Amino acid sequence: MRGAPPSTDRLCEISTRMASLPGTDLRRRLAIAADAPALVGLIRAAYRGPASYERWTTEEHLVRGTRTDERAVLAAIEPAGSAMLVVEDDGGGEPVACCRIADRGNGLAYFGMFAVDPARQGGGTGRRLVQWAELAAAELFGAQTLELEVLGQQQQLRSWYERLGYGPTGETRPFPADPVFAVPMRDDLYLVVLTKRLSDADGVGAGSPDAGGSIGT
Repeated sequence: MRGAPPSTDRLCEISTRMASLPGTDLRRRLAIAADAPALVGLIRAAYRGPASYERWTTEEHLVRGTRTDERAVLAAIEPAGSAMLVVEDDGGGEPVACCRIADRGNGLAYFGMFAVDPARQGGGTGRRLVQWAELAAAELFGAQTLELEVLGQQQQLRSWYERLGYGPTGETRPFPADPVFAVPMRDDLYLVVLTKRLSDADGVGAGSPDAGGSIGT
């Protein structure tokens, strides 16, 4: 059974506790609807924009399309059982990283929409965001396991997740092709499912990359 959605007070409590990032110029919080336009720009830049071309996590050689839009981001922010986590520049308040966590019921949560500003990649922001997502999934949804999907053709990215403790389930899923958001550049794309038991989380992560992750939302 899917657990009851967290109350507004609980969301505020967790968001406030997440805010402090000692020794950095970054803050973390839960996204609100007003963040949607900026998060669309961030996600597109991390995966498909020119700034991503020099990063080996780019999807540009595998997938074309706009990647996401405000409607999709709002669908990750607003419903019960779903939340977007945002990392922002403490000075300008601009989002520099984000991800979605969603309750799948029976102790399982989903991790997706993971993106880091290309200018921030390589400095550990993505690794920290994954760790925060694990904590938030456990606290918001009572999750015991976190699941994500990665393109089967992105072996280096998959290896990065594996260094963070995510292991293959043996399950693969069809690539969710879309004429606007996800146009495959080859006909053999597929998704690999990785999971991690949150009780096994040890806070140890990898150094890079800091952008990449699920095609799905």
